[in-house]
Amino acid sequence: MLSIMNTRALKHFLALADSLHFGRASDACNISISALSRNIRQLEEELGVLLFNRDNRSVTLTTEGQTFQRYAKEATAQWELVCNELTNNAGQLRGKVSMYCSVTASYSILFDLLNRFRQDYPGIEIKLHTGDPEHAIARILASEEDITIAAHPRTLPRGLVFKPITVSPLLFIAPSVQSDPDVPMMLPTSPSQWANVPMILSEGGIARQRTDSWFREMGVTPRVYAQVTGNEAIVSMVSLGLGVGVVPKIVLDHSPLADRIQTWDVQPALEPYDVGLFTLKKNLKNPLVNAFWSLVAVKPSQENMPQ
Repeated sequence: MLSIMNTRALKHFLALADSLHFGRASDACNISISALSRNIRQLEEELGVLLFNRDNRSVTLTTEGQTFQRYAKEATAQWELVCNELTNNAGQLRGKVSMYCSVTASYSILFDLLNRFRQDYPGIEIKLHTGDPEHAIARILASEEDITIAAHPRTLPRGLVFKPITVSPLLFIAPSVQSDPDVPMMLPTSPSQWANVPMILSEGGIARQRTDSWFREMGVTPRVYAQVTGNEAIVSMVSLGLGVGVVPKIVLDHSPLADRIQTWDVQPALEPYDVGLFTLKKNLKNPLVNAFWSLVAVKPSQENMPQ
């Protein structure tokens, strides 16, 4: 039976599960690769299962490892919670909070929040992951992160809470200079014209859902030139003149390619993004998570507001 006090072994496991690389995980844990490998083997022997598949070129989590990862995250979070309750002096919280957001959100929204958070809670370490915002809610529901920043979907999964930060319009963007005769420089005025526009769209997520709905209401099947992951990639491809895209205004406002883009005043306008913090309701019992959550002031009537 794994000792509840052996949080070091859990942290070593989580470092390897996160990086899937013994070198990076050993650096993060400040131990040698051989010591980390030995600790993982001891953990597997104690549990009686393999947690990782490893060969000379790759490391992957087994099905049992994925299950144990969820336990390890919850166990270490609970351990830090207990430690804070026992040793908290003058509000000096200590521990780690895991966050996920897009690259754009990291400097357009998170930068200010982290500056204030660091001043108020210097003992709390933020572990930040960036990527496609489409995955943000799934990562929270899977307990892979404590907090994420993303857009509010039409329906909020059970157990998830939302705190709004800002509203960003969803824009149709086109290149400012024509390099492909198939890509129009002027806003199409009819469904038949829209049907011929090469579109660069997200592979999935809220923006894709709202764009698809917009085209359906027009009775148009869009001509999809490319499907990409990440709004920044859409801006980049549109700036090269490859097609017309749809991105949140907040992305365009912070893009170094904004001067190579024009926006179209499309009517009816797409439903805007309501961007904010997400976490599991149960996570708010953790003072570390609640400390960050409390950075964003919001009226009670706004929290969990349906979209």
